[in-house]
Amino acid sequence: MQNLVKKNIEDILETSLVLEKPKDISLGHYATPVAFSLAKELRKSPMIIAEELAAKFKDSDMFEKVEAVKGFINFKLSNSFLESLVNDALSSSSNYCKEEDKNKKILLEYVSANPTGPLHIGHARGAIQGDAIARVGRHLGFDITTEYYINDAGSQMDMLGLSVCLAAKEFIFNEDVVYPESYYRGDYLIDIAKTVIEKFGKDVIYDQSKHKEIAFFAKDLVMDIIVKDLGDLKITFDNFVSENSLYSSWDETRSVLEKNDSLYTKDDKVWIRSTQIGDDVDRVVVRDNGIPTYLAGDIIYHKNKYDRAFDEYINIWGADHHGYITRVKAAIEFLGNDSSKLEILLSQMVSLLKGGEPYKMSKRAGNVILMSDITEEIGSDALRFVFLTKKSDTHLEFDLDRLTNQDSSNPIFYINYAHARINQVFKKAELSFDDIKNEKFDTLNQDGLNLIYESLLLGSILNEAFAKRDMQKITDYLYSLASSIHRFYNEHKIVGSDEQNMYLKVLSISSLSIRTGLDLLGIKAKEVM
Repeated sequence: MQNLVKKNIEDILETSLVLEKPKDISLGHYATPVAFSLAKELRKSPMIIAEELAAKFKDSDMFEKVEAVKGFINFKLSNSFLESLVNDALSSSSNYCKEEDKNKKILLEYVSANPTGPLHIGHARGAIQGDAIARVGRHLGFDITTEYYINDAGSQMDMLGLSVCLAAKEFIFNEDVVYPESYYRGDYLIDIAKTVIEKFGKDVIYDQSKHKEIAFFAKDLVMDIIVKDLGDLKITFDNFVSENSLYSSWDETRSVLEKNDSLYTKDDKVWIRSTQIGDDVDRVVVRDNGIPTYLAGDIIYHKNKYDRAFDEYINIWGADHHGYITRVKAAIEFLGNDSSKLEILLSQMVSLLKGGEPYKMSKRAGNVILMSDITEEIGSDALRFVFLTKKSDTHLEFDLDRLTNQDSSNPIFYINYAHARINQVFKKAELSFDDIKNEKFDTLNQDGLNLIYESLLLGSILNEAFAKRDMQKITDYLYSLASSIHRFYNEHKIVGSDEQNMYLKVLSISSLSIRTGLDLLGIKAKEVM
């Protein structure tokens, strides 16, 4: 809607402009300060310019009223224009708010957790954020490929193999075990150990030369758990890329870096000159034992990404990776690529409460709260919604018990109730959408027009949310729209009134906006409650 209105105004005024939404809708649906930007060029006061420009819209069918107010130009949309937008939306509901192909390819990498154990609740935040960004972006016409980078190289893999063997010795063979300071724990390791013994025999547990083989076998089993848990949250990936598989490209990557004079040797280690591009210190990429570091793996991976020639790259990382951004971007520049094409979003920590008390850790996970436990307890819809109610770079704390409330304090209940309530009104009226689709809005009251306008804002909300990578804008909008629906229902008699069919058509577009908005967040709107 906003794009249509903006284009129409720009065509009539023959100039580009900024279009705003006034906080007070009684002033108009949209406003522009374009007269102020033209004042110097035209050598007139903004008030005079605004009056002259407003007069150009006297024959426009799109607007009921266009007026100049203190240099601003306010636009009130006409009933007929709103009706045409509603008709278009309802006649092709599956394409509602969809936009044409943007001809822009985006590679979106998220989750990318170490394959050493099930995902915990902190991983869920980045997973849900990434999936929502992908869903919304695709709806808006962007070509988005989603990717999970499997960190299956380095010391964590050695530790995984050792941890499986230790779990087998203690819990299967009932031996006394001395654990190292760092190791993985949790009941999932016992299950993996049982599978290892079934496949390779129990002697493999005591053969240290087999620990690496056990680790990679266990990694695949852990990835099965991770994929299943993500699937329960309705999250899938287009690609999985193994870090371990990329190291065969290290020599090629290193030669590019050397050619660009970005590496040097000191203390038998190979360093990258990351301070030349804003890093605090230079970083080691090859250890003194000749083994590439974790950073080297990331450099190979980002070369691999850029070699695939996307227009933009988005990484969603945990907040603890903040200090890693500069060195990765430095490496991208040294590889001859444009680091400004890479956008890194940070996902802050999550604090869970239950009845006002900290949520208990999972025995199955060892020392963390499992994502799968929370999904099972409150359902994927509630978990997805609450994780999108705050921008991901801010700390999130919520109480699981709140999500069982059957009132407005539970946002997903409140929004679903608005959607289900509309369906119930249609049932009470014993009418279907086909019965009211041709209704006119000629005599519709201001409350109905305002609800239509708010419902039709979904498109601009989606665009803003995607542009700012801020899905909270969608959850806030849906809650506000649900509140407006409940208020309209409470303040107006619908079934049996003279305006019944007209009101039902108004509620139809509101229902479509809620259903579409929730769907793009990976949530199915409830039909009945």
